[in-house]
Amino acid sequence: MATPERLVVIGGDAAGMAAASQARRHKGPEALAVTAFERGHFTSYSACGIPYWVGGVVDGPDALIARTAEEHRARDIDLRLRTEVTEIDLDRGRVRSRDLADGGRETWTGFDKLVVATGARPLRPPLPGIDAPGVYGVQTLDDGQRLLYGLRGAAGRRAVVIGAGYIGVEMAEALVHRGFQVTVLDQGAQPMSTLDPDMGALVRTAMCGMGIEVVTGARVTGVLTDEDEGQARAVVTEDAEYPADVVVLGLGVRPETALAEAAGLPLGASGGLRTDLALRVAGQEHVWAGGDCVEVRDLVTGEHRHIALGTHANKHGQVIGANVAGGYATFPGVVGTAVSKVCDLEIARTGLLESQARAAGLQFVTVTIESTSRAGYYPEARPMHVKMLAERRTGRLLGVQIVGREGAAKRVDIAAVALTAGMTVEQMTALDLGYAPPFSPVWDPVLVAARKADAAVRATGSAGPR
Repeated sequence: MATPERLVVIGGDAAGMAAASQARRHKGPEALAVTAFERGHFTSYSACGIPYWVGGVVDGPDALIARTAEEHRARDIDLRLRTEVTEIDLDRGRVRSRDLADGGRETWTGFDKLVVATGARPLRPPLPGIDAPGVYGVQTLDDGQRLLYGLRGAAGRRAVVIGAGYIGVEMAEALVHRGFQVTVLDQGAQPMSTLDPDMGALVRTAMCGMGIEVVTGARVTGVLTDEDEGQARAVVTEDAEYPADVVVLGLGVRPETALAEAAGLPLGASGGLRTDLALRVAGQEHVWAGGDCVEVRDLVTGEHRHIALGTHANKHGQVIGANVAGGYATFPGVVGTAVSKVCDLEIARTGLLESQARAAGLQFVTVTIESTSRAGYYPEARPMHVKMLAERRTGRLLGVQIVGREGAAKRVDIAAVALTAGMTVEQMTALDLGYAPPFSPVWDPVLVAARKADAAVRATGSAGPR
């Protein structure tokens, strides 16, 4: 009987376990032996659900786990939790791992094929007090558990969130639900740097209306601690001091690629692994990578960038698993679609911001419209702002941002499809979208923006600077 091929997967969350599971569906244990390493306590979980677990909206951690370790093992996947891979030896086809639950015992495991799915790490700048007790990053279920324990044991009810990106605003909401007085500090002119500043201003207004103190233009210089236990007690900026019983970091993430870099695998400008369309690592025949540790191709600009989202990670895993098993699948790229919320405010974007379009050398027009989520006369119609970017001369859609209440965020999917198809704003105006007064005005807000953008493109003609 032939010896089975050996597949090793580093990382037991979305991309890694999707790859392992997909490979197992294509090949049984007699043809493929699958070993997966995960340094945490959990596998195949929804990191996106952590703010809602912390906020008490959903149960956790079990409710956030899509497939348990036992379920993976029942499918003949040798999943090793609390085991950290410390070295990749490409020349000999093996990885070294350390058993975190057994005193750090180290072993080598050989592979014929390797999947790197090490995810991303929360940014933790080298500031005084940043590693003190009471300061929390939020990336894994283990992080979520630590934060919940910290909230329950906090001496008071004051929380400071550093950073006002997706994680920052979602954690601000979670802390409000927990009864904390919340201050959000951010260096930018407005919260949500994933939006243009004019749209970020709408988010700020809504957050302030919910009782969240939003301080922008705030450069954090350190975290003050008490003298007895070294516990965080305040966050200091260049201009002020903000008392805190709990500090949460919402500064974004970076690809976790130190292990891959040490092995000599190629990284892109953002620090993410570079792969081909099949998600095979550049220059490596038998190494694949996916999830938050890789760069992806931006379908609007053609450039590569790092976008950490579970939706992409799951797709990466499906593609990798098929290819590892001898099939064929590709991941062409993304348009940068993301949605979020803070309390009842919905936030969405896809495609390029103004700054990104300029950096790509594109000339463009922008329009912003205000409409409603339903027919204006229908009960509970809520206001919605839609901003749209279109390329000058061609009218090609470049990006859309939406801020509004119920019914706003998922409208961005219309624009995401249009971007993927390379549509112009003129073509978008003819889209046959569903209509009934409880769901939309006769002209959907996205189409109203497309009409206005088309008029702006026509007005600019093809000559002169933007």
